[in-house]
Amino acid sequence: MLWILIGIILSYLIGSIPTAYIFGRLVKGIDIRKFGSGNVGATNALRVLGKGWGVAVFIIDCLKGLIPVLFLASLLIQKNLPLSDVLLRIILGMACVCGHNWTIFLKFKGGKGVATSLGFLLGLGFSVSGFIYVIILSILAWVLVFAFLRIVSLASIIASILLPVLSIVLRQQPEIIALSFILAILSLIRHKSNISRLLKGQESSFKKS
Repeated sequence: MLWILIGIILSYLIGSIPTAYIFGRLVKGIDIRKFGSGNVGATNALRVLGKGWGVAVFIIDCLKGLIPVLFLASLLIQKNLPLSDVLLRIILGMACVCGHNWTIFLKFKGGKGVATSLGFLLGLGFSVSGFIYVIILSILAWVLVFAFLRIVSLASIIASILLPVLSIVLRQQPEIIALSFILAILSLIRHKSNISRLLKGQESSFKKS
């Protein structure tokens, strides 16, 4: 149990690294929480810091979710822990996403977890048979919604909702289906303000260049 606890703490701390906040300080000497949407995530970094830095934040946040699930879990699996490999990866991934959403470094106020959840899911996709197809279809849905409507939040919400639906349709194992529902619910909670703006027709979009 000690190794599991260490893994959870490390995963949470990895997720807690506030990439957008750090980049805001380094690139423009600003607190990104006071600009744009005030969110500490890749979308706000894209708006406030520019495309290049926004993409960099997205990639790093994605890697934050990938590292615990793919690499840290693989190390811990060798310790013959009393958990299935899939459940261990899920626990570490969730700890990482929680770290991003409620980072200890910013008084437990973080991002919305989209990029970190994607990294987490990709890590599972490389580890769990058939799950990669769920991820690919969810990403495709995100791309299509964004391509037509240019609204990041709406694309993320729809992709999140599709995750458990696709997991059921493609007959994933119970742990994966349960995880998909949890991530979808977390995403909806974190996007509550976006949903309110969407219903009022006030959500901002990225205009085509």
